[in-house]
Amino acid sequence: MKTNLVTHVFIVDDDAVYLKFLEIEFIANTTLAVSTFTTGEECINHLNKHPDFIILDYHLNGINKNALNGIEILDKIKEIDPDIPIIMLSSQDKIEVAVDCLHHAAYDYVVKSETAFIRIQEIISKFTRLKNLQNTLNWYIDRM
Repeated sequence: MKTNLVTHVFIVDDDAVYLKFLEIEFIANTTLAVSTFTTGEECINHLNKHPDFIILDYHLNGINKNALNGIEILDKIKEIDPDIPIIMLSSQDKIEVAVDCLHHAAYDYVVKSETAFIRIQEIISKFTRLKNLQNTLNWYIDRM
């Protein structure tokens, strides 16, 4: 069980500019701890830090064609820790891509846009509130 009170988010994107944009947005607008990675393999190597959320680019092999793509990384992360909520991120606004991500157990799918950061924030906030509510409910149930 985690004992830290700070929510830790991993952001994984091979687009260095977009990765830095998201990192700056999180640092400037939230109290979340952020770690960034340019490859999925790097992210997997740091899972021992137990992130609360992972934001994962769908096309991680856009620059390095030999790198694993986002779906492959999603599957590997879920094999290691199926409870980490993963938000897939892509510039593709295609329903097929979103469905593919959800079929591979992504928590949600966000299209890269000028409002993507706000959408990600909302997803994390809603998930956190739900988790806190579940924990409170479990606490009461345990005492009955």
